[in-house]
Amino acid sequence: MRTSTAERFDWPAVATAIAAVPERIPEPTPEPEPEPPDLAACLSGPHGLDLVVELAHDLRSPLTSILFLAEALQQGQGGPVTLEQTRQLGLIYSAALCLCATASDVLELARGGQRLVDRAPAPFSVAEVFGSVRSMILPIAEEKRLEVRLVHPVPERRTGHERALSRVLLNLATNAVKFTDSGFVEIAALPVGTRRLEFSVRDTGHGIDAGRLRTLYQPVRRPPAAQREHFSSSGLGLTICRKLVRAMGSELQVETRPQWGTRFFFEVDAPVGSAAA
Repeated sequence: MRTSTAERFDWPAVATAIAAVPERIPEPTPEPEPEPPDLAACLSGPHGLDLVVELAHDLRSPLTSILFLAEALQQGQGGPVTLEQTRQLGLIYSAALCLCATASDVLELARGGQRLVDRAPAPFSVAEVFGSVRSMILPIAEEKRLEVRLVHPVPERRTGHERALSRVLLNLATNAVKFTDSGFVEIAALPVGTRRLEFSVRDTGHGIDAGRLRTLYQPVRRPPAAQREHFSSSGLGLTICRKLVRAMGSELQVETRPQWGTRFFFEVDAPVGSAAA
């Protein structure tokens, strides 16, 4: 007589085996991390630096789009523009550029702030670097009726770290234009011997108070509420400038006097480069 599979099982033995299996206790659900009470606590936590970097990236992406759009409109790609519209677009471009530079400074400082993108010196044109910096700060300068002066070395084709020099000069020139009410801003490069150049950015602003020079290169400064700022209170740009200048083997220096203005300068190796570079 045939029996079913169920009938062939020794059910008492099966029941005994099942009872012998220990009951599995579910693993406890991990407690969620407590939320920080405010932004200061968040930034001081273990992931504070990651948050700052992510915020800087999030800011830089739309600002870059604004730069491209403003430039395209200035060039008439969206149709004819009037002189007044060109001026306004220039101001939009300059404002977005300043914000984008600040975001880039945050990212660079998070990485140490002293990386030379162009690690090996290469031939470049000082005149082209100066022209590029001038074009970026000119809309703000024209709005404030400031003269922008350029002093080129002779010969002007040199060998050096073009990208680092451009960034330092743009940062210093942007500060100079932003905080100068009348007069001029001068970007200069003067020969020192046969192989070196002294780069400088000078303005005719109010000058920097002597008591502020000690903390000038600090990333964060807390000025008195009633004191007029020559530079923004973040200080990120000057911090990056100093680090980049040191990476090029020099030191960023400053001279300032009331009613005369301020001059930042540094000296670097920049031998004469190839005329065909």
